[in-house]
Amino acid sequence: MTETEILRVLEAAILCADTPLSVAQLRSLFDQAVSADDIRRHLAALQLDWQERGLELVQLAGGWRFQSRPDVQRHLGRLSPEKPPRYSRAVLETLAIIAWRQPVTRGDIEDIRGVTVSAQIIRTLEDRGWIEVLGYRDAPGRPALLGTTRRFLDDLGLRALDELPASDAAEFAQAPKLPPEARP
Repeated sequence: MTETEILRVLEAAILCADTPLSVAQLRSLFDQAVSADDIRRHLAALQLDWQERGLELVQLAGGWRFQSRPDVQRHLGRLSPEKPPRYSRAVLETLAIIAWRQPVTRGDIEDIRGVTVSAQIIRTLEDRGWIEVLGYRDAPGRPALLGTTRRFLDDLGLRALDELPASDAAEFAQAPKLPPEARP
């Protein structure tokens, strides 16, 4: 198989895939003559080929995908009049705590936020595919330990959790515990 054919197959596979593709998945498209290092080299070549276009090839936690460049997204938004889902402040606070402090239990989240975390908040984040149960704490009641998923990273355009913006861990530890009526 020629270099051009390999690039065409990789490009087509990534463009047609619904989810990011790992190097192992991409390698399965070829016989044993194409190594994982060859795939990575070809992916780098594809990134250069697409450098001046409206799409870019990016590596995320779940693998490789094409996505629109930030400078064209405002134009593309005009094609889809649907509004993206809006999440409440409670949902976003809960997600932030899980992302930066994982693995955490609902009790941990409640201690940090100072209010009860409803099952609906957890369900919303699970339905979106952003959090999952990673295990169970060895404590009375065996509470579920929650953490983020690869989809969370993919949706945020990240390869790993260490790419999250730095958080002030002291902010979470020192978070004021206001009664619900005093919260904004």
